[in-house]
Amino acid sequence: MNTERFIAKRIISGAGKGKQLSHPIVRISVIGIALGLAVIILTVAVVTGFQNEIRNKLIGFGSHIQITNYDNNTSDEPQPISKQQPFLEDLKNDPEISHIQVYATKSGILKTKTDNEGVLLKGIEKDYDWKFINDNLKEGTTISVSDTGVSRDIVISKYLADKLELKLKDKMVIYFLTQKEDSIHIQYEQRVKVFYISGIYETGFEDFDKRLVLVDLKQIQKLNYWDADQVGGFEIVIKKYTEIDKLGVEIYDMVGQGLNAQTIKEKYPTIFSWLDLLDMNAIIVIVLMILVAGINMVSALLVLILERTNMIGIMKALGATNGSIQKIFLYNAFYLIGKGMLYGNCIAITIALIQHCFGIFKLDQTTYYVSVIPVNIDILHIFVLNTCTLACCMLMLIIPSFIISKITPVKAIRYS
Repeated sequence: MNTERFIAKRIISGAGKGKQLSHPIVRISVIGIALGLAVIILTVAVVTGFQNEIRNKLIGFGSHIQITNYDNNTSDEPQPISKQQPFLEDLKNDPEISHIQVYATKSGILKTKTDNEGVLLKGIEKDYDWKFINDNLKEGTTISVSDTGVSRDIVISKYLADKLELKLKDKMVIYFLTQKEDSIHIQYEQRVKVFYISGIYETGFEDFDKRLVLVDLKQIQKLNYWDADQVGGFEIVIKKYTEIDKLGVEIYDMVGQGLNAQTIKEKYPTIFSWLDLLDMNAIIVIVLMILVAGINMVSALLVLILERTNMIGIMKALGATNGSIQKIFLYNAFYLIGKGMLYGNCIAITIALIQHCFGIFKLDQTTYYVSVIPVNIDILHIFVLNTCTLACCMLMLIIPSFIISKITPVKAIRYS
């Protein structure tokens, strides 16, 4: 039988009975640990949820890695490259890559009877992964692309539809400036294309919603006088975001001269740097909350020790060692920390689930790119946070427990 654990249980079961000092302090300590852990779990859930939401939107618009012409990889209208590339077979067989699709982009001016708006056309083929757009589609359907005909359908954002007073099936006229080269000189000509709205999407990411529209890739090939084999580039979707840097380097080395492989992090460094800064904010909150929880428990342990000075003296007189008595009070502390952590987990998970299911807490979408506070409920995160909180609090309690070694049996019994 574990004697220290038995005595600790007796102390816990009698805590606060007839004791006017320890009972409220122990209760406050448990509440402090519960609230502290709840704040820690919710902070991590919100920060990682927000990061995932923004990251997924960027990836949804531009995939994880893009392969384009090397000299024009930062342009909205990159120089064409061939669809037939020697590295494609290796990429398709790579177990870490889930999807490869071709695309091309071209700038244009959308004109209506009342207004004009600059847009960026993204041309896609039937290999395009529509999951992201379908998840954010508000009205209508996506484009039906075939190998033979050229679709005149277009998918636009709700932002453009509202601003230009457009609706499904409306005709859209877009003007383009196309560069045409011959053996002598370069000419620029204005061209006009008519499209019909088949779908309207809304992501809340206004930097893209303001401009991006989706059309058949063959429309851009015709506008640019490209061959059927020419595209603007390749978009590569990988299975694990954590591997993006490694795969970005590998694919860059694989594509060779004349082409460039660029990750979404390299294409939008400012946004990803901003997301990384959120990690530091979360770390500061976690450290502060753990310190508060630890100080609460140190206070509670000191009160328990001082209230039971007489018991400590008697146990020492009967031959108990300092280490054995320290274990008794550390068992007490472990029980109180565990109780607070249980309450904290229940509070945090309940709030997170309510927010995830009902989206009660809102955000300004124009500022934060999301309309509700996103939460990411990850069992591994919760386990790690609980383990770290418990370990830190127990380590902080070792020092005050050494007060027991300073208590002598004679003085403890005399002044009891």
